[in-house]
Amino acid sequence: MFVTGYARAVAELSAARRGRPAAASRADVLAAATARFRAGRRIDLQAIAAELGLGRATVYRWFGSRAELVGAVLCAELDAVVAHARAHASGTGAAVLLDTFERMNRVLAGAPPLRRFLEIERDAGLRLLTSSAGPVQPRAVDAIAALIEAEAEAEAGTYAPAIEPRTLAYAIVRLYEAFVYNDAAAGIRGDSERLRDVEAALLGIAPAATPPAAEATR
Repeated sequence: MFVTGYARAVAELSAARRGRPAAASRADVLAAATARFRAGRRIDLQAIAAELGLGRATVYRWFGSRAELVGAVLCAELDAVVAHARAHASGTGAAVLLDTFERMNRVLAGAPPLRRFLEIERDAGLRLLTSSAGPVQPRAVDAIAALIEAEAEAEAGTYAPAIEPRTLAYAIVRLYEAFVYNDAAAGIRGDSERLRDVEAALLGIAPAATPPAAEATR
């Protein structure tokens, strides 16, 4: 996950450098790329192939391109952030959704690996994260829509979204992209407090009723 400790990431990267059997798998390539991402290193497909004793053609056959490998890393990290945020969020209905989104926003805005990734990759990295034609934004919309639908379909019936769940999910995703990744080429500007107010309004929660900000990494 984005919040994984730097020391652990470096240890993973060192392990990858020591080499693995020639029968390294697609999962091994993804793990090595993830270790580089978490350590703040550029994801170098050629270097990863050499570390794992694989030919570049094999890695390209599995992932298609470097961009697809980087996208796979980012999607897996996003999945972990969403799962962690939802597992630690409290409440029901709109309240638990807002708590989940706030936890996600704070992690994404404060994650050193993500900040370093955008420093290294700049515009190309931002496109991977925010383009509707890229791998990450559609994955994020799917994940948020699933959370909204789960609350709308809960037996307690505590939440009825004002608009279709996938449209609402798209709006939520585009909002955090605008707030969290604002001026990303120069460094992430995490304006999570104002973002929370806008998300609360979209979810139908009056500002006065919103609880204090949660600690996202608790």
